[in-house]
Amino acid sequence: MDLSRLLSIARGAEPADLVLQNVRLVNVLSGEVYPTAIAIAGERVAGLGDGYAGKRTIDLEGRYVGPGLIDAHVHIESSLVPPAEFARAVVPHGVTTVVTDPHEIGNVVGLAGIRFMLEDARRAPLSVYVNAPSCVPATDLETSGARLDAADLASLLGEPGLLGLAEVMSFPAVVAGDEAVLAKLRVFRGAVIDGHCPGLTGPALQAYAAAGISSDHECMTPEEAREKLRAGLTLFLREATNARNLAALLPVVTPANESHICFCTDDRQPDDLLGEGSIDHMIRLAIARGVDPVTAIRLGSLNAARHYRLDDRGAVVPGRRADLMVFSDLSSPRAERVFRGGVEVARDGRMLADREDAAPVPFGGFGNTVHLDPARLDFAIPARGRKLRAIGIVPDQLLTERLVVEAKIEDGRAVADPRRDLLKIAVVERHRTSGKTGLGFVRGVGLSHGAIAGTVAHDHHNLVVVGADDRSMRTAATALAEAGGGLVAAEGERVLALLPLPIAGLMSDRPIEEVQGGMRDLLAAARRLGARLRDPFMAMSFLGLEVIPALKITDFGLIDVAKMEVVPLFVDGE
Repeated sequence: MDLSRLLSIARGAEPADLVLQNVRLVNVLSGEVYPTAIAIAGERVAGLGDGYAGKRTIDLEGRYVGPGLIDAHVHIESSLVPPAEFARAVVPHGVTTVVTDPHEIGNVVGLAGIRFMLEDARRAPLSVYVNAPSCVPATDLETSGARLDAADLASLLGEPGLLGLAEVMSFPAVVAGDEAVLAKLRVFRGAVIDGHCPGLTGPALQAYAAAGISSDHECMTPEEAREKLRAGLTLFLREATNARNLAALLPVVTPANESHICFCTDDRQPDDLLGEGSIDHMIRLAIARGVDPVTAIRLGSLNAARHYRLDDRGAVVPGRRADLMVFSDLSSPRAERVFRGGVEVARDGRMLADREDAAPVPFGGFGNTVHLDPARLDFAIPARGRKLRAIGIVPDQLLTERLVVEAKIEDGRAVADPRRDLLKIAVVERHRTSGKTGLGFVRGVGLSHGAIAGTVAHDHHNLVVVGADDRSMRTAATALAEAGGGLVAAEGERVLALLPLPIAGLMSDRPIEEVQGGMRDLLAAARRLGARLRDPFMAMSFLGLEVIPALKITDFGLIDVAKMEVVPLFVDGE
């Protein structure tokens, strides 16, 4: 937009491109809600107030207008579709900007995957900003498909849409002053550097913040959140599919600190995105729990814009982008019309310019990324004691418990015991056909028979399988190898449901509605097998993330996160 024309329209000397009349404006800067009109020039808001003439006018009949919503931190890959398709899920919910960390695909195919995400995002009716993945791999206690050092990340500088450095997950390495991690921090000095430090307190937290890291989205308790605010970190309150922390942390929000708090979704599956929504869902939850509506909308818009220095958005005021959400109920905002850059892109829950066909998304040059030999699969665990460590799932959270349980032993082998909700879990390296496998046990999935498996396993994304018997586990793993990646439920030698994810074993090339249907089939199959969790596939995918306490598993074996070391499965004699 030419500045002279913008000013001419702002002062009323020439007609606006569009005037929205009879508006009740939610002004997140002044904290007010008041009647006005909005004059739009190209992509920008030119002015507020009655009396503007426009080439086009829309009478909003007293509806509220707030800024387009901003997701402060999201892994688009967890939606199981690429950015352009992801946009079709979130834009109708009022989301016009997201900040994403493509470290999921980065851990599979490196820079090629990150550039694929950047390129696909340019087709999206959504502003997609990217932070360079800091943790490829997350630690040296896993086998990933790629490794990105400081020089690799520096090569991304200058890419359109790149903001800074994504969540620095290896917080023990930061605190200890590991040179490889510090080199990445130095590359992005002066830019926004996001954090990830679950449970970090005391002097270690002070060191982490002193490194220039500016945010955290892993708080579990108000006490932890307040300590991180005091250390200068911006808090991202999260409501993901498998990590629902919003309700527990809302008591932290006060008028004095709310400008340093944002909303983020982190990881959300298609059913949640299409059904509950995205940041709009968090705003409604916050309001329902007593947060002032204007404050809740600010947490989902302006505050993220400020954190990422995106000064052209986040509020409906002159000079900023005309990214707008139109709704009727301030106590429960639901987008009825969505404008991005002055153009209406969604209405009544649907995109206005929808995809015309279901043509496959071009994957770039990485092709099939599942490299394992089914003939080498071996899930047998020789008994080396009577007691063993087991991972205990905490519903709706990413952290796990460190359990010690009695082993069930048959023919000299430790086996699953579904009657005690003790299932076998395996992580099979799928990037290099090494056959390397970590074996253990998990409690909390609830399968009474059969197995579930996936090539979505944060953040290394090796093949993970949980089962009540080895035969079902083998069937599930073999099906994923043949499909080139995905999610599956199996029983005995039968595949009950399969969702192929051919893009790096993480994403589908189909419309998100088809993926939603596939996920519903998988969840139904898992429930028939006895699964109790809301989404056992998402829960399973985080059992391999060895930077979140307390006990996790990779292809290296069981990982004690507090010690950051591999620990034996059996505890007898320790």
